[in-house]
Amino acid sequence: MSKLTGERPVEGVTPDSLLALHEAGYRAVRERLGPGRVLDVGCGDGFESASFLAADRMVVGIDYSVEVAVEASRKWSAKGLHLAGMDALRLGVRDGSMSFVCSSHVVEHFERPEDHVREVSRVLRDDGTAFFLTPNRPFDFENPFHLVQFERDDLKTLLGAHFAAVEVLGMGATPRVHADFAARRAKAEKLLRFDFLDLRHRMPRSWYIGLYTRVLPVAYRLLARQDTSGATGITADDYFISDDPSVDALVLLGVASSPLRSS
Repeated sequence: MSKLTGERPVEGVTPDSLLALHEAGYRAVRERLGPGRVLDVGCGDGFESASFLAADRMVVGIDYSVEVAVEASRKWSAKGLHLAGMDALRLGVRDGSMSFVCSSHVVEHFERPEDHVREVSRVLRDDGTAFFLTPNRPFDFENPFHLVQFERDDLKTLLGAHFAAVEVLGMGATPRVHADFAARRAKAEKLLRFDFLDLRHRMPRSWYIGLYTRVLPVAYRLLARQDTSGATGITADDYFISDDPSVDALVLLGVASSPLRSS
């Protein structure tokens, strides 16, 4: 199992509402898949990538951490999931070889997210579809791994530079999910008041990440111990996909096709 750092969800440790959010995002992608080759970028422990498996699909999950990919392979390779350690900015995949690409909560991790989007467009077939899931800026809170934040128009502009057809949907949620997010944010803000000099944003980013990855597991145990392992009752069914821009979307889902090829 991956170590909890805040980069990726970890079953049994990450709060129910966040695990369910990721599951709902993968479900939305899964519902839009057909036969062919599927690449899941940022697969982590592989449990969501495995949900893409089907008799008419070959699924490849990649993660920048070779250690994580190897551990996931031990669990999932026998079930047909292919896993590898790979940089999302330099995919070791042939041009136009993938029918579908899923990039779930990855694009916000780069200083130049366009480099990741360009790589996804490169490996996608002309008739393929790519899916980009990323937090909606108003609901993205205090994560030093998130270097760029997006709203609908931002994501649409970014994807439109590399794909001829782009649609940006929103993932809404039930009132109890919004209440859960608000409660956890209030607890976090209370904890952050101890940093009244805002030192975390003044120190080198590498220091902040080191501090964050050490404090987060402790904070989850102290502040969110009642929010994990199904205790809240929140599941993927508490989330829904909508094309209504008035919906308070926690996550954006960019659906992109017809990749633009560099001359």
